[in-house]
Amino acid sequence: MAVIPEARWDLEHFCRHLQMAALLEAWTIPYYMAAMFSIVDRASPAYQLIQSVLHQEMLHLQLVANIANAYDYSPNLDPAWFSYGPDEEIPYLHVDFTPHSYVATVSNVTPDEYQPRSAAIGPLDKCRVNTMCLIEYPDWSTGSKPAYRDDLSEYDSIGQFYDALEYGAKQLGPSDIVGGRRQVDMFSAFYRRLPRVTVDSSGAEGLAQVLMLLDVIRDQGEAAKVNSPIQGPHENTADDRHPDCSHYNKFCQIRAEPLPEIYAKTVPVKEPDAYGPGEHRLEQILIGNFEKFIDALNGLFAGNNPDDFVPLMAMIGANMLTCWRNGVTPKFTAAMHLRTRSIAQPQRNFYAL
Repeated sequence: MAVIPEARWDLEHFCRHLQMAALLEAWTIPYYMAAMFSIVDRASPAYQLIQSVLHQEMLHLQLVANIANAYDYSPNLDPAWFSYGPDEEIPYLHVDFTPHSYVATVSNVTPDEYQPRSAAIGPLDKCRVNTMCLIEYPDWSTGSKPAYRDDLSEYDSIGQFYDALEYGAKQLGPSDIVGGRRQVDMFSAFYRRLPRVTVDSSGAEGLAQVLMLLDVIRDQGEAAKVNSPIQGPHENTADDRHPDCSHYNKFCQIRAEPLPEIYAKTVPVKEPDAYGPGEHRLEQILIGNFEKFIDALNGLFAGNNPDDFVPLMAMIGANMLTCWRNGVTPKFTAAMHLRTRSIAQPQRNFYAL
């Protein structure tokens, strides 16, 4: 296992982590959305819980982009990275779910109990719920000093990944941070007690803001312990029925209850080779709109406020719903398997790393 010596944690490696943080956060959005839109009753607790997590994943994407731009790096996504093949894994995590350095905490559930599981797109079933819990699983040595991987696929959890980012920011110090550079604020109205969602200052004060935004992501998504509530300033003050619950806790609530009715119960999901022209048309409409959505996300990462961002988010949701109602599994790219593709290394805006 390649571990980064502390002296080697430099700006290039930090920017690589920020690029992968953007991909990790973005990868969860179609996965969670597809499961959510497979639910028939939008008023069901499961639907509402997943929706609240999705809103925070969008916030996390914005925070990652704001942090990255403070270091003069804008993350970039490719629609081809969202293939969700049946034998694929979660990008840039050690996703066989056998942690490198497991630290037991207060949970009575071990990772191996989350079976079956799959990173493939599917309706809200036991397989998807188990995987959603594992994506947000907080117990694998998060909240303690992590090992800093040279191979970004060797982190045990998203929480541990962000532990490493926090350490990298502290080690780099404040000298590379420029406040107010390509910052975007689309969500502060939902977090009235949060001091800021941007990096407005340079130097030492800018570093403090970077660390605060990283803490928001960690606290909302992967609380240090299973039952740790989200800190008050990090809670959604607008439209979350469970503002103190982390993503993991919310998914565990879904897992503990009977799953809601899904469209696949009345309209069986077809195998892709059984699709007719109508089903292929639905698939292609979603692929096309998702490509536009990723373009809008990249505009957001570059510090813009794309006018079509919110409408496109709603449109791809409607496309997923139409797919499920017609027995079609949502698909987001026609590209080949993720493992066979090369994900570009990050390039900072003012010089190539």
